[in-house]
This record gives sequence, structure tokens and C-alpha cells, in this order.
Amino acid sequence: MKNLLFNTRKKKKRAAELIIANKELEFQNDEKEKRAEELSIANKELLAFTYVSSHDLQEPLRKIQTFVSRISENESANLSEKGKEFFRRIQESAKRMQTLIEDLLAFSRVNTAERIFINTDLNIIIEEVKTELKESIEEKHAIIEAIELCPVNVIRFQFRQLMLNLIGNALKFSIPQMPPHIIITSVIETGSHLNNEKLSADKKYCHITVTDNGIGFEPKFNDRIFEVFQKLHDKEEYAGTGIGLAIVKKIVENHNGIITATSELHKGARFDIYIPA
Repeated sequence: MKNLLFNTRKKKKRAAELIIANKELEFQNDEKEKRAEELSIANKELLAFTYVSSHDLQEPLRKIQTFVSRISENESANLSEKGKEFFRRIQESAKRMQTLIEDLLAFSRVNTAERIFINTDLNIIIEEVKTELKESIEEKHAIIEAIELCPVNVIRFQFRQLMLNLIGNALKFSIPQMPPHIIITSVIETGSHLNNEKLSADKKYCHITVTDNGIGFEPKFNDRIFEVFQKLHDKEEYAGTGIGLAIVKKIVENHNGIITATSELHKGARFDIYIPA
């Protein structure tokens, strides 16, 4: 009889525990559904922002740039030197605004675009980027070395944007009168052989490095450099919006990877990218 009572109490206790567990599971499911709904709304808002940026913001900006150019070209003789300087500043500000809009659009596309992974030869991507940056490369007499690059599964157009941003930054933040030297390497290794505690020890990664001999940055900015709108250098000397490296980080995260940056002032910069192989 005692055993029967004990078993009955035990079953009742277990039943109560199951009821509590089911309620907790229902709560978690409700929270997941709520989170999914919030994410859907956020994506719709992001798409709306993209539309506004690509149409409603760019159209008036184009008109400003057009009219300023016409006045500068056709009415230059009627303007004082101070007036010409004011129009030059307007043109520069409009150009920076255009670049900011384009970078924000690029950032939003990284978040919303379809993710199709393709086994890709990184050499082809590097050559495409070099072609796009040909003028800047020739102007600065830059040397770009791609050494033993291995194929890797990537979202191709995103990885092209990643390389475009990293190589473009290396060209932009070069030391005056010193030809930029950019070296890109990659190798497949297990996490245990890579110096990063965030990697899985038994998992294989494509480890990509991009190094340059540019102006670099202080080590305290190693993590902050990937934040949106983070600019470490004077905007008059080095143009930019501070979004390029945030885009790079987002692309790496879309590939379930990790990126780190190391540098010293006036001693170049190094970016290490780890993508699951």
C-alpha cells in the first residue's frame, strides 16, 4: 500500500512537472513567433528604407548636383572667389552624401539579399576587383599579390563586395609617396591550428588574410573599426563614410565566419577572415 501511495504521489509530481514544462515550452514558442514577427516587420522596414534611399533621397540630390554644376560651369565669371569656394564645398558635400546613400544601400542589401553559396575561385574575384579599381591602382602604383588562394563556398557577389572594400580601403589609406603593397593569402586549416579561440577546434576553415603597408590605426581600435560610421581618420584627408568595414563584417557573419583586424599606426593593417570550409 505504501509503495502504491508513493508511486501515485510520484506520478502526480511528474504530471505537475510536465504541465509546467509544457507551459514553459508554449511560452518559448510564443516568444519565438513574436520574435519572428518582429524580424519580419524589421525586414519590411529595411526594404522600405532601401526604396526611399534609392529613389526619394537620390533624386533631389542628383538635382542639387546638376544645378550646382551648371552654375559653376556657366556662371563662373559672375561669381566671386568666395562664391566659387562655396559652390565647391556644396559639390563636395553632395558627393559625400551620395557616397553615404550608396554605402547604406549596400549595407541593407547585405542584410536582405538571397544567400546562395557557390564554390568559388578567389583568384577570379580578386581579378574582378583589380579591374574595377584599375585607375586607383595605376595612379598609386600599387602592387597587389594574390598568393595560393584556395576555392571556398561563398555568396559570390557579397564576397566580391568584401574584397572590393578591403582592397579599396588599403588603397585609400596608403602612406603618401609610398606605393601600396597589398598581399592576399588563403589556406584551409582546422580550428585547432588557427590562433583564434572563437573557432571550433575540429572544424575546417578557409583562413584568408589581407595585409597592407598603409597608415594603419592604433591597436585600441581593433574591434571598433567594424562599427557602422566608425571613422578613425580625418575626413578631409581620407574620404569615406565609415560603413565599408561594417559591410565587410556583416558579409563574414553571413558566411558564419569571423573577421579580426590588427594594426599599428603607420605600420599597415592586417585582416584575418575565417570562413567554414
